Amino acid sequence: MTTVICGSLAYDNIMTFEGRFGEHILPDQVHILNVSFLVPTMRRNFGGCAGNIGYSLHLLGGTPVVMATVGEDGAAYLERFRSLGMTTEFVRTVTDSMTANAMITTDLDNNQITAFHPGAMMFSARNRVADAKGATLGIVAPDAPDAMLTHAEGFAAAGVPFVFDPGQGLPLLTPEALRRMVELATYLAVSDYEAKLLCTKTGMSMEDLQSRVEALVVTRGEHGAQIFAGGKQHDIPAVTAKRVVDPTGCGDAFRGGLLYGIEKGLEWPTTGRLASLMGSLKIAEQGSQTYAPTRSDIEAQYEEAFGHRFE
Repeated sequence: MTTVICGSLAYDNIMTFEGRFGEHILPDQVHILNVSFLVPTMRRNFGGCAGNIGYSLHLLGGTPVVMATVGEDGAAYLERFRSLGMTTEFVRTVTDSMTANAMITTDLDNNQITAFHPGAMMFSARNRVADAKGATLGIVAPDAPDAMLTHAEGFAAAGVPFVFDPGQGLPLLTPEALRRMVELATYLAVSDYEAKLLCTKTGMSMEDLQSRVEALVVTRGEHGAQIFAGGKQHDIPAVTAKRVVDPTGCGDAFRGGLLYGIEKGLEWPTTGRLASLMGSLKIAEQGSQTYAPTRSDIEAQYEEAFGHRFE
C-alpha cells in the first residue's frame, strides 16, 4: 500500500539562550522593544509535518510518499529522503524561494520565541494528488491553507481515503474550508485543544465531527488518546517515555503510527497503541527525526508496553 503524505517540509533551527527572556524584556517598554539574545548553541534539524509523519511511517516499514515543496536550499532534505530509501518524486523544488524555516530560541525556563518563514511551502498547491498513481491512503497535514483544501478535494475526487490533520493550520483556515475538509475526510486527527478550536470555528459539536468521519482521533498528551469509531470509544493509554527531552514532532510521530495501522487494517485499539508508542519514542530524543529505532525495537517495546504483539 502507498500512503501519500501532503504537508510541509521545513528546517528547524533550534537555539538556546543561556538566560531568561523575562530578565531582558521590560513589560512597560514593549512598545519600543529592541533586544538581542546571544545563542551559543544552534542545531538544524529536519522537520515539517510531512517529513516527520513520513519518517515515522518509514520506521514502521510503511510506504510513505511525501508530496510537498522545498526551496533552492532543499537539496539536503532530498538527499536525506534518498538515503532513507524514501521517494522524492513528488517533492517539488521551487526556484527563487527558500525551504520553510522555523527559527526557535529557548531560554532556561523553556520559554520559546519562534519565527517561521513559510517560503516554498506557500507554493504547495501546485502539487496534485492525482499525479500519485496507485495511492491507497492519504493524509492532509498542516501546509499552506489553499494547498490543504486542494489536496483534500484531490483525495476525495480520486476516491482515496484520507486523514484530515488540521493542526497548526487551524488558525489560518476559514470556517467554510474546515467544514468542507471534514466533510471530505475519511478520518480526522486532532489534539484535545484543536478539537475544541475546530468545534468553535465550524460551529460543529464533537458528536457532529464523529458522525462525519469513520474515525475521530483525539490526542491528549500524557493522558493518551481517544478514538471514536463505529459507535465506540476506544481509550488509548499513553506509553511512558524512557525520558522526556523534546515534544516537537510527537504528534507527527503518532500520526505515522496511525497511518500504519490504517494501512495494515489493524483494529483501532492496536492502531492507537502503536501510534502512542511512536510518540513516546520520539519525545525521548531532541529533534523531530532523530529517533531511530529499528522495526524489531518497535515490536519489542510495543510488546513490553502492552503485553502482546501488534501484528
